[in-house]
Amino acid sequence: MAAQPVDDVVPHPVLDVAPTEADRVRPGLDRAVFGVTAALAVAFLVWGFVSTDSLASVSDDSLGWTMDNAGWLFVMTASGFVVFVLWLALSQFGSITLGRDDETPEFRTTSWIAMMFSAGMGIGLMFFAVSEPIAHLTTPPPGTEGGTEAQAMKTALSTTLFHWTLHPWAIYAVVGLAIAYGVYRKGRVQLISAAFEPLLGRHARGPAGKLIDMLAIFATLFGSAASLGLGALQIGSGLEIVAGLDEVGNGLLVMVIAVLTVGFVVSAVSGVARGIQWLSNINMVLAVVLALFVFLVGPTIFVLNLLPTAIGGYIADLPTMAARTGAEGSATNDWLQGWTVFYWAWWLSWTPFVGMFIARISRGRTIRQFVSGVLLVPSLVSLVWFCIFGGAALDLQTSGEADIAGALSTESQLFTMLQAYPAATATSILVMVLVGIFFISGADAASIVMGTLSERGTTTPRRATVVFWGVATGAVAAVMLLVGGADALNGLQSVTIVAALPFVVVMIGLAVALVKDLRSDPVVLRRAYAREAVEQAVISGVTEHGDDFVLSIEPTTDDHGPEQPTTDGPEDPGQPGVTTTSTAGAPR
Repeated sequence: MAAQPVDDVVPHPVLDVAPTEADRVRPGLDRAVFGVTAALAVAFLVWGFVSTDSLASVSDDSLGWTMDNAGWLFVMTASGFVVFVLWLALSQFGSITLGRDDETPEFRTTSWIAMMFSAGMGIGLMFFAVSEPIAHLTTPPPGTEGGTEAQAMKTALSTTLFHWTLHPWAIYAVVGLAIAYGVYRKGRVQLISAAFEPLLGRHARGPAGKLIDMLAIFATLFGSAASLGLGALQIGSGLEIVAGLDEVGNGLLVMVIAVLTVGFVVSAVSGVARGIQWLSNINMVLAVVLALFVFLVGPTIFVLNLLPTAIGGYIADLPTMAARTGAEGSATNDWLQGWTVFYWAWWLSWTPFVGMFIARISRGRTIRQFVSGVLLVPSLVSLVWFCIFGGAALDLQTSGEADIAGALSTESQLFTMLQAYPAATATSILVMVLVGIFFISGADAASIVMGTLSERGTTTPRRATVVFWGVATGAVAAVMLLVGGADALNGLQSVTIVAALPFVVVMIGLAVALVKDLRSDPVVLRRAYAREAVEQAVISGVTEHGDDFVLSIEPTTDDHGPEQPTTDGPEDPGQPGVTTTSTAGAPR
């Protein structure tokens, strides 16, 4: 019989074999995935621009149904993902490397942390830095009313941290782990559907897999559009204050989105990837400068005192905040719709983008290192950020030096706070510049992710595909603002929650698929083989030789070889087994 070619030999499952599948990505557009999602996106845009009132009505009805029937699902899954990723890190899976067994991290820890910091910054932190703590101070979460001013400030910060620390980053970590493990350890393509192969098998590459990728695109599209809409609201508010304009309407907001979208398209078409990266790095520096400015000219000692208070309040209130659902009454349900459930939906919709980013920079890290870094680093950034800006705003509000809560709008509260400090015009312009660059770089990154999902997992999607999704994101943001009418923020929140609902199911399936994958990992199987083989060998050794025996590795019996000594462990022909040999009379 001819010898079997080496390439056709199936490797033993306990061996760490270099993946090859990712190298066989078929280039080009996936016509089904792109065609269906693009057509539905265009239909949504046409509906929104032609019949805004009709879309707003359907959106409100859909939101009501979602909150009544699935609000609990958002609440439970968000907390469930925190427990899930912590369990992965502390379990036997924690030592598994996101790459080959002997692979070292691709980036140094300092660089990895710096990039994690950049992922943790964005339009949301600019928009809610002041408005959320002030909102929770003036309108406390259900069940927390009636306390002292100090207790109200503590509750305001702990609630804000609940929305911006462990929960969102645990959600991101699930997708990041699934993608990093699949791409770098299994050699799969960079698609959300590819991570479902343990559950769906070959169907992950068929219609079921395409549906999963479509849902991921829609989640990214609407989640990114919500962020861009928030950015437009804040820039519009800044123009009101700095340029002395009258109240900014949705028409001007749409113009702001159009101008920034043109900026994104120019950057994408010109191929200035290095330029965008450079601008993003400058943005991180400017954000730190702004935070340091507020920290130094604001209530420095108050902020420093607030740090441990906020941490303690967060830990103490965490069980109550995580358990809050619509079962507590309609007031609580309405509050959740505007805050917690909106946030969980927003984070869920951002998971394809952020998950792919943190997966890309985490090659060579163990699962334990990955979870520790992804949960702790951005959470610490958010803690410091909200204590500085939220603390300064709370101090001004409670001392009576400025009426932050009485600002013209939610999005103008950051500018109102800055008016209380020196160089208000300069810092207000800096905020608008920061938000504008976050808008362009965010649209760029999200569009690349949607392009990757549209082109079978390629890491370099075609420019035309990227531009299409970038323009679509800007247009969807404009429609979401129009749907909200006079309360544009409400439109952003409503559409985001409804659009994210299907992806909750995808995320749950992703977690199940990841665990199934990890249970068959070579590291886990080697441990199982070792425990069983050594345990049986020790029993055999003691039975046959008493205390005087040693363990050795020899081939097991096969049809063509001589009879081997007593063996225990794997019984497959040709596989190694553990033998026991007497050591009686041997020196000890």
